[in-house]
Amino acid sequence: MKKYIALILVTFAISCGKKKDTTSVNNDPAIPVKVQKVAPNSNTAFISVSGTVQAEASADLSTRMMGFVNEMYVKVGDKVSKGQLLLTINNSDLQAKKAQVEANIIKAETGFKNAEKDYNRFKNLLAQNSASQKEVDDITAHYEMAKASLQAAKQMRNEINAQFAYTNIRAPFAGEITNTFIDKGAMANPGIPLISIEGKGGFEVIARVPESEISKIKQNTVVEVLVKSINKTVKGKVSEVSSSAKNTGGQYVVKISLDKTDTPILSGMFATVQFPVAKSNSTENSIRIPKSAIVELGQLQGVYTVSQNNKALLRWLRLGRSFDNEVEVLSGLSAEEMYIISAESKLYNGANISIQ
Repeated sequence: MKKYIALILVTFAISCGKKKDTTSVNNDPAIPVKVQKVAPNSNTAFISVSGTVQAEASADLSTRMMGFVNEMYVKVGDKVSKGQLLLTINNSDLQAKKAQVEANIIKAETGFKNAEKDYNRFKNLLAQNSASQKEVDDITAHYEMAKASLQAAKQMRNEINAQFAYTNIRAPFAGEITNTFIDKGAMANPGIPLISIEGKGGFEVIARVPESEISKIKQNTVVEVLVKSINKTVKGKVSEVSSSAKNTGGQYVVKISLDKTDTPILSGMFATVQFPVAKSNSTENSIRIPKSAIVELGQLQGVYTVSQNNKALLRWLRLGRSFDNEVEVLSGLSAEEMYIISAESKLYNGANISIQ
């Protein structure tokens, strides 16, 4: 019985060994590919912050007067010129005040003319020793008071005229109406926006930089701005760097003027600003690879690398910022590694390849 059991075990071992020897081998023809070696970008490091696009010339127009809107002359999307009338507010109370002021001016002018005549007459009488010095002094005081009253009345008219400007809202510059916050017949209140207007000039980005990084941001620095909604990168220049974060919650406001471009940028779009800064450590080199080499599977992103026996190996990556046609690799690739940038047919994990 023991001999039979031993014979069975030997036969089973031999059969298992034969299965291992007949394992299938990938004999598919090699796929021609082009490869590239990973090279770190050692020139600069970047600080990346979020921002919002806005027009360089923009304004929310309001009034200092309370009153009903008599007429709206524009709507959203209208092109307007500088000084064009946009809306009017009822100013009947100002009209009444102006009539009163004009009446006061007429009264003050009459009093001033009479006082001036008396002043000149008494000066001549004093020269002829026909009036006392006290009489001349009294007439002079009356003349000066009449003169001051006339000037005060005219200043009141200037004040009323200035208030009329707040009942006739005009465009401060040429541009486009982007929003209206009130309708005809509604009550306008002091300080509440009525109309938004944007100028015809360029765009800028308002970015907020944390206090740990603000010291590295310099004025006039050329930066890259990625407009997320259209996935386009444009150049810009730092135009303003705030020196205080007292009213911004520890975030310092930085303004970036964007270069003129045909890219369809609109106010309100979100953007990512990449500020180049000097590296503090030589090991901070970033790795960038072409976006065209990226392989996507659902939420996963990777790249095909080259094995020692010339096979395509799919490597999943953790990606960072985008730079025009390149993307930053945070982890998954090392310097000097080879990766595939193009292939003449569809690649798969473990495919035979031939490097061209």
